[in-house]
Amino acid sequence: MVTSRTATDQASPPWTAADGAALYGLDRWGEPYFSVGARGQVMVQPRGERGGALDLVELVRGLQGRDLSLPLLIRFDDILEDRLERLHAAFERAIAQYGYGGRYQGVFPVKCNQQRHVVEQLVESGRRWHFGLEAGSKAELLIALSLLDDPEALLICNGYKDRRYIETAILARRLGRRPVVVIEQADEVERIITASQDLGAAPYIGIRAKLASRSTGRWGSSVGERAKFGLSIPDLLATVEALRSAGLLDDLRLLHFHVGSQINDIAVLKDALQEAGQIYVELTRLGAPMGYLDVGGGLGIDYDGSRTASAASTNYSLQNYANDVVATVRECCEPGGVPVPTLVSESGRAIASHFSVLVFDVLGAGALPGAEPAATEAEALILRNLRDTLRGIRALPAGGDSAEPGDDDGDGRIPERLQEAWNDALKFKDDALAAFRLGYLSLPERAKAEQLTWACCQAIAARLEGMPEGTPIPEELRALPAALAGTYYANLSVFRSAPDTWAIDQLFPVLPIHRLDERPIRLGSFADLTCDSDGKIARFIDRGQPKPLLELHPLRDGEPYWIGLFLGGAYQEVMGNLHNLFGSTNAAHIRLSDGGGYRVEHVVRGDTNAEVLKAMEHDPALLQERLRVASEAAIARGDLAIADARRLMAHLRASLEQTTYLQG
Repeated sequence: MVTSRTATDQASPPWTAADGAALYGLDRWGEPYFSVGARGQVMVQPRGERGGALDLVELVRGLQGRDLSLPLLIRFDDILEDRLERLHAAFERAIAQYGYGGRYQGVFPVKCNQQRHVVEQLVESGRRWHFGLEAGSKAELLIALSLLDDPEALLICNGYKDRRYIETAILARRLGRRPVVVIEQADEVERIITASQDLGAAPYIGIRAKLASRSTGRWGSSVGERAKFGLSIPDLLATVEALRSAGLLDDLRLLHFHVGSQINDIAVLKDALQEAGQIYVELTRLGAPMGYLDVGGGLGIDYDGSRTASAASTNYSLQNYANDVVATVRECCEPGGVPVPTLVSESGRAIASHFSVLVFDVLGAGALPGAEPAATEAEALILRNLRDTLRGIRALPAGGDSAEPGDDDGDGRIPERLQEAWNDALKFKDDALAAFRLGYLSLPERAKAEQLTWACCQAIAARLEGMPEGTPIPEELRALPAALAGTYYANLSVFRSAPDTWAIDQLFPVLPIHRLDERPIRLGSFADLTCDSDGKIARFIDRGQPKPLLELHPLRDGEPYWIGLFLGGAYQEVMGNLHNLFGSTNAAHIRLSDGGGYRVEHVVRGDTNAEVLKAMEHDPALLQERLRVASEAAIARGDLAIADARRLMAHLRASLEQTTYLQG
């Protein structure tokens, strides 16, 4: 491994846990749930400022003692409840501040995290606010119907709808539920009318408007006049008249719109609210009773802590969001004498992101071969040239040291001379490769040439480390620390546990959960267990702009190195796939105990190898039988001893029962 730009400098002040918190942004994105303790370990405050903290490292050790191996997904149910409380408190403050005559009643989009314990916890924690659910498919509708027993909680029915979906929602209203079937495509209108006439009953009906207002950020192209879902204004008016003709206009209660996930700029929301607010007013004037305005999802979170309108951040707070929703809707309704609606939001990311932490272990680390190889007699000229170049680099003053005697230009020429030396090293390396291709250089000699080249690279990086601020350094030399970075091999599947990092370049806070009181002296990225070159985490949060490498610590023999991926509670679990047949990880639901400490509320075991094989329609029993037959044939040929055959079958049986991830 190699020294990075964070290498220990004798003149630097001692590194503290506060420095670690600042480096990884915990003091920005982590509030109020994550911080660094005095021992340099990540602390979790599941109830925020209300008190109670857990040492994440000690928690992982305790879960390992319960036979839960890494990688491990830890869900903090207290955080989930706290997010709900903060959302409702923000709207309650805004309603009071602006004298709003209505109320707020949110729903959770099940697509964000369909895990049973998660949805159950949200329904139970949200009962006091009549918090509901949003379903985007028939399967999600069934989940919501089985869990929502509060007759005042809303069940927003989105997505594509066939006849059975619509009839199920209609009958659910008779069951005492409050389903709102949102018309998102023009062809759904006739199906709703026909189903209602056949059953002699209707659901509550909503309309999703396709706004002209545009969004920004990663999902900006998913809204506007070319959006996948929603009715244009002509279609919306035609729908109102069709419902009127069918005698169903009295059931039109809700207007819905959506301006994209993770809204990063609050100005986008304000424009959309003004447009939607006027549409709502006009619908009431057309005779629909209305009563609800659903502002959709999009409430973002600050992944990098920069508080900017970048893709990984937001330029507004939760309270800013609630204030703008309440104030803008009131401004639309009151001048026309229209009663203000109950405000609905489908906030999923903002509720679920914080509550889970994925902890994985590092299996090893790789680095470029930069040690100087021993010289031999009669060494090739190319190798001698590389050694001379390396000696010349090492003879130059390091950092801001005074210039060497005879250097009339002082240390201002040092970057220039380092660039010259690097150019020489690269030329000699190219010469070595050409000589190898022509058969004039042996494989060991080529290896030495590569080692010497990287030794030159390391020596240059070391001399640039302490250069005075403002020293002009050539672009090529500034890139050397990145070229020297190491690869940390992670015991996880990116495609299973963090698919958005691969699919859409989503940034999540990733950092060691311990040793934060120790200066990290390496730069690196993570490679996962899959055999896919995209199975890596190589973009990390910084202030506004992502960085390609993360400051990390050297590995210690016999000691684990644990990494945490934070703010991944939304979408990652439900979108993960079985690439290379790596399945779900072990998961544990944690609650703070009233008397201190914690209790493990639920444990969800990760997929075994047998389970992922069955998912791909392979029969584990047939697999074992085939290998048993092959073993018997090998025994008969004398190629395999009976004891070794027994060991092979034992390994097979044990592997089928184990998790898909590596174990000690």
